[in-house]
Amino acid sequence: MNGTSPQSLDAIIEELLAPAGAPGVYARTELFESVIEALMGLITRNREPGAEVLTFPPVLSRRLLETSGYLKSFPHLLGCVSCLRGSESSIRALVEKENWVEGLDATDLVLTPAACYPIYPLVAARGAVANEGRTFDVSSYCFRRETSHEAGRLQSFRMREHVYVGTPEGALAFRERWVARAQSLTKDLALPFQVAPASDPFFGRVGKMMALSQVEAALKFEMLIPVRSAEEPTACMSFNYHQDHFSEVWGLRTENGKPAHTTCVAFGLERLALALFATHGLALGAWPAPARRALDL
Repeated sequence: MNGTSPQSLDAIIEELLAPAGAPGVYARTELFESVIEALMGLITRNREPGAEVLTFPPVLSRRLLETSGYLKSFPHLLGCVSCLRGSESSIRALVEKENWVEGLDATDLVLTPAACYPIYPLVAARGAVANEGRTFDVSSYCFRRETSHEAGRLQSFRMREHVYVGTPEGALAFRERWVARAQSLTKDLALPFQVAPASDPFFGRVGKMMALSQVEAALKFEMLIPVRSAEEPTACMSFNYHQDHFSEVWGLRTENGKPAHTTCVAFGLERLALALFATHGLALGAWPAPARRALDL
């Protein structure tokens, strides 16, 4: 990290992100956003030929989330949209109380936890997927109720994902292709990295067994890049093979009638931007030439 220490990284963050009144929630400076936009362009230039591009809102149907199984696996990360209901007078009486939040009722919306969740029911509703598979480029603002708010672990963040829906062989080939492509892109950005098996932060004791099974089956890998320290690098990309989980949930099928398998590669845009600044500094003109070329800066 070019000798970057936790103190100097904190100083960098102060230049890039402004506290917005809640832990893990920040306003972004123009400099930070310029690198986010450059990363978006890099991801766009490398997406799969013929990929369908969809941008989803930061909210999601509560029914969709419940059906997907997210609530059972990650209830501790979920954010819900609530509102005040009732007559004008009853709402006015509530907001004048110090404990007005006790009057909130859950709506039929939750905050989007990952950009790819809305794509699977959408594809299922269209009917059978061609045996050669379909690819998608999706993005969304996402939310996770993180208990730790150090740099790189925000509550509100942007996620870009490339998704494949098709045969098991096609899903595995897609993931392997993207593991290799992502390593090449990270080298172009002049960032140190390692790719390692990983697990999702499943909830509770049963979740620990699920995480162990996920690692043993090599279903998830992460691109780890030093942001705060080389000893504890940050996961900036993930490569996830869901097998037929979303087929069981949504009835996804290929033209041959078999359950479709899905896989995705996810880019944490804020984390990647922080990795670039932590490694190369605040002066974009002083960044390594390969990184500036890759980002078209």
